[in-house]
Amino acid sequence: MTDHDPSCVFCRIVRGESPAHFVLDEQKVVAFMDIYPSSRGHLLVVPVRHAVTIWDLTDEEAAEVFRAARRLAGALRAALDPAGLNLLQSNGQIAGQVVFHFHLHLIPRYGPGEGLQFRLRPPGYTPPPDSELAELAAKLKLAL
Repeated sequence: MTDHDPSCVFCRIVRGESPAHFVLDEQKVVAFMDIYPSSRGHLLVVPVRHAVTIWDLTDEEAAEVFRAARRLAGALRAALDPAGLNLLQSNGQIAGQVVFHFHLHLIPRYGPGEGLQFRLRPPGYTPPPDSELAELAAKLKLAL
């Protein structure tokens, strides 16, 4: 993985080649305002090094991103007083990733009138049997 990708809009922002409204600018991570915000105060937290997905981050970069997210969540609360906050992160086109540089969305939530909806389960969802959950947990434990 290279430090940057010249075709990546977030790499260009990190390098100062494209404009952004920065809230945080540190050695390993930056945060800036989303130019297509889902709500007032919508931020993006981005590692400085080009990494496409969570699988491409180092442990240190992942820690820095989430450390910054925690600080920024506090700043959002202090400055804008949202009623809640969504953290959203997608990996791969099938998951809805549009910019292929890892980024974490911090989306302040203000009330039911916003029109934002995040659905974790499709309509008519039926939970899997306990035996399937146990089997999956065992497979994942082995993979660790």
